[in-house]
Amino acid sequence: MSEPFRDRNRDRDQDPLAQYLAASRSALDAIEATQLDAIRAASRRFADAILADRLVHVFGTGHSRMAVEEMFPRYGSFPGFHPIVELSMTFHNPVVGANGQRQAMFLENVQGFGPVLWRNFVTDPRDCLLAISTSGCNAVTIDVAIEARRLGMSVVALTSVAHSAASTSRHESGKKLLDVADLVLDQHAPAGDSAVWIDGLETPVAPISSVSGCAIINLLKAEVARLLTEAGRPPKVLTASCHLGADRARALFEETYDDYRRRVGVLYR
Repeated sequence: MSEPFRDRNRDRDQDPLAQYLAASRSALDAIEATQLDAIRAASRRFADAILADRLVHVFGTGHSRMAVEEMFPRYGSFPGFHPIVELSMTFHNPVVGANGQRQAMFLENVQGFGPVLWRNFVTDPRDCLLAISTSGCNAVTIDVAIEARRLGMSVVALTSVAHSAASTSRHESGKKLLDVADLVLDQHAPAGDSAVWIDGLETPVAPISSVSGCAIINLLKAEVARLLTEAGRPPKVLTASCHLGADRARALFEETYDDYRRRVGVLYR
């Protein structure tokens, strides 16, 4: 019997809640042990782009949309990041019927999407792309990353190396996201992503990448904010009223959205 199956049989005897918490802690510990240098390197590239009044594009399909929107806009986030979400590949709640999940998963693997997407924007080699895919194997995200590199952008991949190794690329080149990136950030989600095994249930449940991926997003956000502030350009942050009072928080919201509008304006000139 292979080691993975021995692990699964052992895990089935454990409390599901304990399994998930242990797997989450393990992923976060692995990020701390192995990824901080890469996160700092990516943050430096992102800060340089923002300081140059350019943008860090953030792209993901499927459930990677959560990580895209974790970067911006939400409380504790700031302009300089440009979230790109295609509704046709992220609008999951209908599940079946019109806008169903089958169509979204089909579209994720249509070839040649990258040039079509980037044709909408006036990009610059000073821009960066943060491409997010846990498996790193869907064709669209790989295609977007390949085209971004062709346009001169620095490409950072947020992926799971273990999941990618256990998966097959659906891009016509045979490449995975980590193969086309300048820098790889490993979420340390397990192969298959789900981490909880239950006695009597054939398949695991409860994915880890939402925890570990969003943790890396916020590590990047924190380090970029430090670098911008250190450079004398502190970001405008969407902030709760409990920190500043209602009037100042409301004003800062408006200032932040105005700053974002100014920044993304360069994409349409």
